[in-house]
Parts: sequence; C-alpha cells; structure tokens
Amino acid sequence: MKDLHELLVNRRSIRRYTDEPLTPDQVRLILEAGLLAPTSKSARPWQFVAVDDKNMLERLAQCKPAGAAPIAGCALAVVVAVDQTQSDPWIEDASVAASYMQLQAQDLGLGSCWIQVRGRFTADGLPSEEYVQELLGIPEQCPVVCILTFGNKAEERKPVDTSKLLWEKVHIGTWKAEE
Repeated sequence: MKDLHELLVNRRSIRRYTDEPLTPDQVRLILEAGLLAPTSKSARPWQFVAVDDKNMLERLAQCKPAGAAPIAGCALAVVVAVDQTQSDPWIEDASVAASYMQLQAQDLGLGSCWIQVRGRFTADGLPSEEYVQELLGIPEQCPVVCILTFGNKAEERKPVDTSKLLWEKVHIGTWKAEE
C-alpha cells in the first residue's frame, strides 16, 4: 500500500471473481484484519465463519433473492456474526471489523463485496439471518450482520471520482443548513 487515501479511493465493490483460490496467507491476513478491529469497551463480540466450500457458497447465495449472487462465485466468504449479549453497539462493532477485512483485501489486490444480511429475507420470507444461522450452526444470540465476499477480480472498476464527493454533507462546528 502506498497510502491509505489511495487505497480508499481505489476500493470498490467487486461482484465477479476468477476461479483462482486465495492463498492461506491471504485468508489469514483478511481474518487477522477483522480481529484487529476496535470494538466498544474491547468486547470483541464478533464471530467470523470463513467459507470456501463451493457447495456451501452456493447455498449461502440463497440467503436473499437479490444481491447475494456474488457469494456463489467468490473464492472465500466471511460471515460476520456478533454475540449481541457481549456488546450494546454490536452492529457497529461488526461493521468496523467487516470494513477492516475489505480494506485488507484491497491492499492485497483482491476484490470484496459487502452482502447485507441483517434485516433481509429469503425468497420464502424467512429472515436471512436465521437462514444463515441454521445453515452454518451459528447460535441464536449471534445474529448475522453481513457476508463478505473475497476473490481475485474478474472485473475492474474505476476509482472514486473525488471531485464528486458530497462536501455539503460536512458541517464544521455546528450544523449548517443548505442555503
């Protein structure tokens, strides 16, 4: 990585991957990034389930009718669940850990995509969280926040155009209403 800003500008959601597997070192670094994430009161309530079995990836891709297809084609999916009995801001704790893993993947030259699970439903109307919990044996007190997909990129996306950032959403000192 040359610098963090460059990494942030170039990190884009990648939904198509090659068939090339990830190396054990790449997987370790991605998971380690999640474990390095800060949490409220150092509770570390998150749990990560790393899945690379193609059959299971295809089953996980059925967690909701739209937007989950990248799971079936990725080399690695990481299910991010959180023991909600260990932390009040458990959603935030999980989100920071997931973001750290995505940034690590970008630094490794890999693609990633956040697949939202919390608050979504399967095609049959079952909460997506419950579907994934049942599929992977995740305890009830550990709701699933998201599934992250990782792999070697089979698509390229342009960097973010920083000239289009929404600076009007930044307020200094106090809230400034748009004029």
